[in-house]
Amino acid sequence: MSAEQSSIDKPIIPINKPWLEEEEKNEIMNVLNENTLTSAAKDGGKRVRGFESHLRDYLNVKHALAVNSGTSALHAALLAKGIGEGDEVLLPSFTFVATANSVVAAGAKPIFVDVNRHDYTIDIPDLKAKITKNSKAIIPVHLYGHPCDMDEVIETAEKQSISIIEDACQSLGSTYKNKQTGTFGLLGCFSLYASKVLTSGEGGAVVTNDDNLAEKIKMIRNHGMVEGYDTRIFGLNLRLPELSAAIAMTQMNRLSKMLDLRKRNAEALTTLISSFANDSRIALPYASQDKRLNWYLYTIAFEKDNVRDGVLEKMLRDKVGATVYYDPPVHKTPYYERMLASSTTSLSGINLANTDWASKHVLSLPIHPLVTPEQLERVAHSIKGAL
Repeated sequence: MSAEQSSIDKPIIPINKPWLEEEEKNEIMNVLNENTLTSAAKDGGKRVRGFESHLRDYLNVKHALAVNSGTSALHAALLAKGIGEGDEVLLPSFTFVATANSVVAAGAKPIFVDVNRHDYTIDIPDLKAKITKNSKAIIPVHLYGHPCDMDEVIETAEKQSISIIEDACQSLGSTYKNKQTGTFGLLGCFSLYASKVLTSGEGGAVVTNDDNLAEKIKMIRNHGMVEGYDTRIFGLNLRLPELSAAIAMTQMNRLSKMLDLRKRNAEALTTLISSFANDSRIALPYASQDKRLNWYLYTIAFEKDNVRDGVLEKMLRDKVGATVYYDPPVHKTPYYERMLASSTTSLSGINLANTDWASKHVLSLPIHPLVTPEQLERVAHSIKGAL
């Protein structure tokens, strides 16, 4: 029996899978038994506050405010800073579309910046070249869990008096120079989507050390209200339900273990693929000494053209849930192509060479905590067989 035939009898290895235990189930039942599914209180319900306390302590920040998605976190952060019509926000195109959508939802204009080919985070020279008098914020994205070069981002922002709003939706637990991602900028945004290292199903959080911004976020997530129907600023219903907060709060107790297992799986997969990586011209992910990865996604790149898609097809046949993040990049999605085509500013005719290259060469592989050593061998064997 061939390896491909034998894979038919094996379950698929998903790119990510929530790790849920009895503790989460019990806490959900407690919420149901208490009949407190959500809370419109300014400070949130009991479990929202509990999760916020856990996250605040873990990140060593003054404020952590739970919201109902990572997209809501980004949108609320932009609104809290008063960013809107006529303002430009610099961000990479090589990211999930939520980063750009949040800018558009705030009424501002996304200015797409290229990424570097090392870790696919924002390219500093291109960032500097695209700053204008209308630039009000930079959103560095810690893509795949790789921390951006925050010293250079901060230096660039400070010289131009531009705010930094970190998109740390994929990087909870990653550090840059021993400091948690999401805590360098004025505001940091996290996602608790089902695929993330820590989940609540749907959910997110904004963190900050600024008291005034924290108060604004609390109002923005609750229709701008403080006491009853006293809307004071523009807001929406961005609240995190108690059911979701119960899962997130419980998961915080297991976060360190989940990160350790991701690291173990990443190291094992690196060992397996390294045996043929050089001959096949595969670039493996790694971090410099000043960075620690949460290994949210283990992303390799095939340096040769027209290789990635064939490998992906073979891996899917082998029931390995390898996935491409992100093809197309944001600026080549239909909505943003129309936006760019109709623009009369420097948005039109953009050149994002590294972004375009990465979108056609990267491939992310499963290393979540529930992946077994035998499954990691299947992943590596599938790639090798495809090549």
